[in-house]
Amino acid sequence: MSRTGSGRPQAATVAADDRVGGHPPRSGAGRVAAALAGTQAAGYGGGYYAFAVLLQPMATTLHASPATVTGALTASVLAGAAMAVPVGRWLDRHGGRALMTAGSLAATALVAVWSQVRTVAQLYAVLIGIGITAAMVLYEPAFAVVISWFDPARRAKAVLAVIVVAGFASTIFMPLTGVLVDRYGWRTALLVLAVLHGAVTVPLHAWAVRRPPRPATATAAPSPSDRTLVVRAALRDRRFWWLAVAFVGHGAAMSAMAVHLVGFLIHKGHPATFAASVAGLLGVLSVAGRLLLTGMQRRLRLTTVVAVVYTIQAAAAFSLPFVGGNRSAAVAAVVAFGIGFGVASLIAPIMLADRYGTTAYATIAGLLTTPVMLARATAPLGAAGLIAAGGYLPVLVAAGGACLVAGIGILARASSPSPVPLSS
Repeated sequence: MSRTGSGRPQAATVAADDRVGGHPPRSGAGRVAAALAGTQAAGYGGGYYAFAVLLQPMATTLHASPATVTGALTASVLAGAAMAVPVGRWLDRHGGRALMTAGSLAATALVAVWSQVRTVAQLYAVLIGIGITAAMVLYEPAFAVVISWFDPARRAKAVLAVIVVAGFASTIFMPLTGVLVDRYGWRTALLVLAVLHGAVTVPLHAWAVRRPPRPATATAAPSPSDRTLVVRAALRDRRFWWLAVAFVGHGAAMSAMAVHLVGFLIHKGHPATFAASVAGLLGVLSVAGRLLLTGMQRRLRLTTVVAVVYTIQAAAAFSLPFVGGNRSAAVAAVVAFGIGFGVASLIAPIMLADRYGTTAYATIAGLLTTPVMLARATAPLGAAGLIAAGGYLPVLVAAGGACLVAGIGILARASSPSPVPLSS
């Protein structure tokens, strides 16, 4: 292995990759980013965000508790986590077109099957399948494809464009799902969502997702051994593990707060409509936070900005038990917390690609994504246990502490020394 002047480990003999890695071309890159922005909005909206609206009517029909039905979503997230590394390896070797098209077709069929479940066991089986397809089509594979098309100077804007559009998935699909459920019932609502999902995602993945053409200077695509060397270098890099600490802590805090914020505000005496409206700010604020971060990083070091944002989130979580009973103060605290809600999805791809290049990007991203998704899946359950044992105070203290740990991890990642180079 050798290192560039910036300290990034890379294989000494790796050539440009014409699949996921490689030197990004200019022509057609914008089309790829625009198409994936649309598929991410449809994918998250028609599957993940619709679940919250469908939860109660499904529980009533299936004669199950909301907690039991919610467990199906946890199982879905865990299934996606299990697929993160295998999917990453496939993307590095073969690109995203076939995988994402097949995943879109399978997800569309599974949403339709979801509408016909009659037992809790069937619901769990379908949601686990949807979790597997999510690993094939949502953020991680989309970022791998986008990053392969853009040079380092334009990656941040391209990734931002995708997640800003996807950030409005809840704003579009939650009300739409609510209207469909109210008029036609949850089963018909899912069939409509399946049609919309397939109509958007399948043709866009099949048409727009392409391998970026290799530049004329490239001699050969990276071999499996080249990619293995890059992955090994990443796993020997302290910065990778500090990044994992940061994103696991932050992911756990975001997941727990997203699930339990409404309950906390109601517990503080606010009406359910107010609590839901304030919690709904998180989606809009996540977009605002990503835009703010993109603007600020032009003037300040990215790791410094992110650490400050995480510290602000920690302060907001710590303050909520004491100010949450006041409407204005509660809104202010939620706004402060929400600014950092979607930061990780923007900075993780940029930091990984800048540090380790694109040769084995998807595999390395999968290795990072797996523990983060596990934390997101289990944190709400752990928070529920804390609430049962001691109320909301320990949950908010834990969320604030996790945000502080995330900030420390980001700063430690910035100051950690580079790894010892591996011989090629």
